[in-house]
Amino acid sequence: MQPDFGYFEEEKLGKPYDVKLLSRLYPYARPYKVMLFWSIILVICITLLDLSLPFVTKIAIDRYIVPQTDAIEARLTKEPESKSRYLNADMSDPEIRAVVSKYKELFAIEETDARISYEKLSSLEKEDLAVLRKDDFAGLGILTAIFLVIILVNFGINFIQKMIMEFAGYMIMHDLRMKLFAQIQKLSVEFFTKNPVGRLVTRVTNDIQNMHELFTSVISIVFKDLFLLLGIAIVLISMNWRLALISFTVLPFVLYASIVFSGRARDVFRELRIKIAEINTRFSETIGGIRVIQLFRCEENNFHSFKGLNHENYLAGMRQIRVLAVFMPLIEVLGVFAVAIVIFYGGNDVITGGLSLGALVAFITYIKMFFRPIRDLAEKYNILQNAMASAERIFLILDSRSILPQVTLDSINMASDLNMIKEISFENVSFGYVPGEIVLSGISFKVRKGETLAVVGPTGSGKTSLINLIVRFYVPESGRVCINGRDIREFETSILRSKMALVMQEPFLFTGSIRENIFQGKKDLSEQELENNLKVSNCKDLVDRLPMGLETVLASGGASISSGERQLISIARAFARDPQLILFDEATSFIDSQTEKKIQEALNNLMIRRTSIVVAHRLSTIRSADKIIVLSKGRVIETGTHIELMEKKGFYYRLNQLQNQTDPTSILH
Repeated sequence: MQPDFGYFEEEKLGKPYDVKLLSRLYPYARPYKVMLFWSIILVICITLLDLSLPFVTKIAIDRYIVPQTDAIEARLTKEPESKSRYLNADMSDPEIRAVVSKYKELFAIEETDARISYEKLSSLEKEDLAVLRKDDFAGLGILTAIFLVIILVNFGINFIQKMIMEFAGYMIMHDLRMKLFAQIQKLSVEFFTKNPVGRLVTRVTNDIQNMHELFTSVISIVFKDLFLLLGIAIVLISMNWRLALISFTVLPFVLYASIVFSGRARDVFRELRIKIAEINTRFSETIGGIRVIQLFRCEENNFHSFKGLNHENYLAGMRQIRVLAVFMPLIEVLGVFAVAIVIFYGGNDVITGGLSLGALVAFITYIKMFFRPIRDLAEKYNILQNAMASAERIFLILDSRSILPQVTLDSINMASDLNMIKEISFENVSFGYVPGEIVLSGISFKVRKGETLAVVGPTGSGKTSLINLIVRFYVPESGRVCINGRDIREFETSILRSKMALVMQEPFLFTGSIRENIFQGKKDLSEQELENNLKVSNCKDLVDRLPMGLETVLASGGASISSGERQLISIARAFARDPQLILFDEATSFIDSQTEKKIQEALNNLMIRRTSIVVAHRLSTIRSADKIIVLSKGRVIETGTHIELMEKKGFYYRLNQLQNQTDPTSILH
């Protein structure tokens, strides 16, 4: 049976669980737990500093700006109340004694102390009033300095905490992206045939970036806001628990709104992630197929198709905005309502003497601060939902079972190394890309060391599929592909492929220099080895003709050179690996006769003293093969040498006859 290759549709995700997803993200944060720990400690310090600011204001008002009334003091000390408020003056101070003497009729003097009613302070001149209240001015100055110090310290700690979280976030994002990239490289070819490039690009770019916002913004802000909420609640209850409980009556409405918002936001962010992936996919396909689009004048149709996707993304974005446009103002309204409750009930307490003015101002400030973290949490929940939608899709790839299975651990340990390929065999192999649709059926043959096997047959007969099984891009549904009598699944895939080189019909070249494409980072080759590689692969003329030689940078896919030159570079790349097994998949297709001669000469050089399996549609290139198998509809219908097959006058013979009469490309390719 074919393995489950982990194909997934964007729209068919089940219900995610945020806690579960967050727990799966924790291993990526574990290496940076020390930084995260110190970040949380700094967040606690920031929270304490934020909580201290309104309390400093309360002290300034109650102690220096509008000192507490005698009624409040009497209530606190359980002494009889007085209807007036008085300012006490210390007569031991000469300046104050002079003011008291000047306005002796306004003061009540008792030995060294004097006091004046606040109602009579307006009768004093400004200069005299300043002298009388100089202690209050000095106290305000000290509190102002303390206020500024708190702000500066808060700024410094915020800066350090932000730097720590940004560094940790970038490192976590780096590790997660490398993990995802490594996983993508391990996935089977089957996975990539079913998942568009644009979708995978979205996972490695946009979705990972959302993870960065989660780790840098959400984690630190959530801790800060939760600590701030808890701290404010404690302070409010300690100041006036009755007024605090009254102001908390709006919290059930806030909780209900948050629950409704969270459900709708998750659906919207899922849809946005889908649309972004679809847009990236369509754009990637447009760039890759731009020649076909322009050749067949499909620009307008493709434009309207992309316009439809872009409009759907716009509609999803507007649904997100509508959700936020309702929720955020609703929280603002509930916050204002809570402030109104505090002003009404707290104001009554101030009038009746049950609460000081400074305490009321501090209470209002704390209530405003209380709803600020709620708004922040709602905003960060917005980011969290976006990140969770991305995390779902990242883990779909990380959890994909689209990695070709091994046989057993014991077998791997027994055959973890492969020194020499002595024999390759197919033992009754059957295979299909889609269950129920057989491409190869009952294939059996052997190729010994140093032999050349040619595979011919019409289009769709399974020639390329046979090559794919040897390279282990896929695994057979039944039967075995063996090397030295062992199933190739018993070998480590990297070790197996290190012994092989594949020259494809359409070679792929990477963006970079010719040297990088041929030698793949090998730096230990001597100049003599480089020259020999270029010479035997017939690349030397090409390299010498280019102004930068081996350092010439190729465009994406090698588009700046001809298909024949790309094929020569791919042959040179195969030479650089010094493989034991060479696989040619119609390597001379669509090449002019002059270039084909160079390629064929390079291929012959590459095949010397190596085991070779050649898929070809031009029969002239494989007449010297040690063995030829003819495929038709996924089955081997003829086997033998060129002479033996010609003597049989069967299918292979008829193909040769057709080749002599017309171009066989349309039949065999």
